[in-house]
Amino acid sequence: MNAAAPSPATPHAGGLVIDVRGLNKRFGDKHVVNDVSLQVRAGEIFGFLGPNGSGKTTCIRLMCGLLTPDGGSGTCLGYDILRDSARIKREVGYMTQRFSYWEDLTIRENLDFVARMYGLPDRRQAVDSALEDLGLATRSSQLAGALSGGWKQRMALAACLLHRPRLLLLDEPTAGVDPTARRDFWETLHQLASQGISVLVSTHYMDEAERCHKLAYLSYGRLLAQGTAEEIIAGEGLATWSVRGADLTALARELREAPGVAQTVAFGAALHVSGSDAALLERTLREAAAGRPLALEPVATSLEDVFIHMMRRSDDNYGSPA
Repeated sequence: MNAAAPSPATPHAGGLVIDVRGLNKRFGDKHVVNDVSLQVRAGEIFGFLGPNGSGKTTCIRLMCGLLTPDGGSGTCLGYDILRDSARIKREVGYMTQRFSYWEDLTIRENLDFVARMYGLPDRRQAVDSALEDLGLATRSSQLAGALSGGWKQRMALAACLLHRPRLLLLDEPTAGVDPTARRDFWETLHQLASQGISVLVSTHYMDEAERCHKLAYLSYGRLLAQGTAEEIIAGEGLATWSVRGADLTALARELREAPGVAQTVAFGAALHVSGSDAALLERTLREAAAGRPLALEPVATSLEDVFIHMMRRSDDNYGSPA
């Protein structure tokens, strides 16, 4: 995989590979997925975001036929998620949060075993191609258990691609992986998307979210926002200022209850202060900065600003996570 990480390319025009409406799932008294509807198009990288316990993994499993919803309907790759789960499983590649392959087998042996499970007629050629495409050929005889996180990630993705799926479902695939390996991984995802493969990927990383064509934000089972990064930022309607100077921690405490301030978030040596009423926010900040060695500057509201605001708002609306 190459080191450079491109910006999101325009996805190929195409039909819907995922089209689900009103998905619901309960585990006992926990409503883990609550009336979720979303659409993913062919060749699109669709980012799925939300805090731990928000229902992202359950949603992914509902959409690929691994779980049966309590309510709702939809299709995945044109197949009905209720009736055609076996067919869906044959045509998607699913990468779980945890490394789920055999650590006492080599990379090649792991891939060969997966190819056998799929009953691939050209098994050896499929394994050789996967090893070459993911840069694993020179390490093919290395035990999986001896691999670093980044190399395990590559092997898991190679296993997902063996049967040439039309859709990849990736559940926090880069958790615990170093920045270089994460960048290389996303280079590969964009290459796959350019070939028409659709990707639904859950992540906690804002730099990864910004590389997706579309995003959805899930919090405690509810879908709060869906669209491009620009659409989601605009839809939240926040004005944001950057404040620099001394003792920003004390200033943040002071501002949290001030008029027009919705949130304060530390960003390195600066404090981001956001609110929905731009005029009131500016007035509050200028009054707070009077007579103090503080530098104020309006800045573009970032995706991270917006998601932090959504997460805090959803706490108020929906209570503690399931």
